[in-house]
Amino acid sequence: MSKGMTDADFTPATAAEVRQLRDQLDAQGKKLVFTNGCFDLLHAGHVRYLADARALGDAMVVALNSDASVRALKGPDRPLNNENDRAEVLCALRAVDVVVVFGDERATSLIEAIRPHVYAKGGDYTVESLNAEERAALQSVGAEIRILPLVPGRSTTATIQKMHAPQGGKLRLAVLGSGIGSNFRAIVDAIQAGKLDAEVVAAISDQKDSGFLAIAKQAGLPAHFVDPGTNPKKLGEAAQKEIFDHLERARVDVVVLAGFMRILKEPVISQYSGRIVNVHPSLLPKHKGAHAVPDALDAGDTEAGCTVHLVTAEIDAGAILEQGRVPVLPGDTAAVLHDRIKQVEHVLLPKVLNEWRERGLAVR
Repeated sequence: MSKGMTDADFTPATAAEVRQLRDQLDAQGKKLVFTNGCFDLLHAGHVRYLADARALGDAMVVALNSDASVRALKGPDRPLNNENDRAEVLCALRAVDVVVVFGDERATSLIEAIRPHVYAKGGDYTVESLNAEERAALQSVGAEIRILPLVPGRSTTATIQKMHAPQGGKLRLAVLGSGIGSNFRAIVDAIQAGKLDAEVVAAISDQKDSGFLAIAKQAGLPAHFVDPGTNPKKLGEAAQKEIFDHLERARVDVVVLAGFMRILKEPVISQYSGRIVNVHPSLLPKHKGAHAVPDALDAGDTEAGCTVHLVTAEIDAGAILEQGRVPVLPGDTAAVLHDRIKQVEHVLLPKVLNEWRERGLAVR
């Protein structure tokens, strides 16, 4: 902003003006790069990403979510800065040639109107996890899609979390589950009884009618169903990204897997490294995988139990935080033994979470 310039002097571009720029570049055999986002609190990660995106072509337009659009995507406490201020700051960057503001949650209509040559997006997405409507629009206009790596440790949500979260405040939990939710119930009960100094800020399930989600709704907690995709054993890339977005919006400290029957991958695994915890019905490292209890019986074990451990990309291989043991009794079936193990899980998991900071475990 030049000296004496007022807020009213800055005006973002219109879609028609950006389309005119695109056509001028096209006539010269040059390329327009298009990216979109909220850009609510600029940091080094944004600046480096935008510079990398600009290098993909000869000019770059940033499509900026309006204030109403940011609220719909990020929650009622966002944006921190209004759309005109955000647009003005972006325009001051060397990498940005023009900014246009859009009011929808998706940039589909702008993509169709501008017809960019290159579309850039950050590495928390893959081509497959892009919004299907936007991806179809990009394909229809012939845009090249480029996914650029994220800058580790730089995010708007992490910055806000550091600003807002007092040291020693309540642990902000996201709990993921697929079934009846008995471990989730134990967490909720421990919080309500004052035995767990935490709050559940997101309850997420891959099963629309799960008992897990019913518990969340009955307790008045933020409950989210995430469509897992068509593969009954895997969580689709769009679902992985949707879960990540829920965690980021809720400013989560710790992710708890409580009977969640799908495997978490990127971007959650890396972005929440050291902050994802699972309870597994065996004394790890024995009997990893989905059949731990019958495996213990088949092996003739005289002792079984459960393990609370950190989650990594390798299944049931993260650091062990605590274990609880139960005897295997004569005549035990898998169901009977598993019920006895669950009773220990219901005590052990809330205990570990309540001691999270004392154990020196990671939070935001």
